Amino acid sequence: MSDMDAGLPWLEALKWGGDRMVPAIAQDAETGRVLMFAWMNRESLQETVKTGNAVYWSRSRGRLWRKGEESGHYQKVKSIRTDCDGDVLLLAIEQEGGIACHTGRASCFFHELQGERWAPVDPVLKDPKEIYAK
Repeated sequence: MSDMDAGLPWLEALKWGGDRMVPAIAQDAETGRVLMFAWMNRESLQETVKTGNAVYWSRSRGRLWRKGEESGHYQKVKSIRTDCDGDVLLLAIEQEGGIACHTGRASCFFHELQGERWAPVDPVLKDPKEIYAK
């Protein structure tokens, strides 16, 4: 039996942090590759469920962040899971355009520890200046 209270409504069953957010991991539904990490609050999660597109809470902008709103690289949500404690979300997504990172790479996790340095190991698929030319 899991630690989550299955009797609660789905939003109430989650364990929201002191900042009223939960971490969300976006994973390619087909390959399983982790593409990015972001935060979600109740409003962003509800909109994600309603629209089928990933919506996060941008702490730097202080507002909802509809992934792809500027870049066109939307994330179509195929499924949403939570861990046994109900305090982390895992979104299986289809990444439009194949680019999840603002650096123009497929994944935000492109630095690899090599010895005592972090090295970028994934190619830039599209120059960010072209993505965010607006």
